[in-house]
Amino acid sequence: MSHPAVRDIDKIYPRQEFVAKLRRLADALEAGKRFEISIDGEKIRVPAGAVASIEHERGEGEEEIEFQLRWNREIAGDESASGD
Repeated sequence: MSHPAVRDIDKIYPRQEFVAKLRRLADALEAGKRFEISIDGEKIRVPAGAVASIEHERGEGEEEIEFQLRWNREIAGDESASGD
């Protein structure tokens, strides 16, 4: 099985689109369902068992909060490839 290429995308969305994506994510997490999102033309399937975390960074005159979801592709492979 081939592995996807390494990818690091930082995509800026208009506020209303970002809020809509967060709402869909919150609904999926609350329902214990897989979450699908298209980022820069690639469809990403986040399994229901993904681990959620919040990261805060502070640097030279800037602060950043990142909402992160992590999962192991090998373990979640069946769920990521199948329907809900």
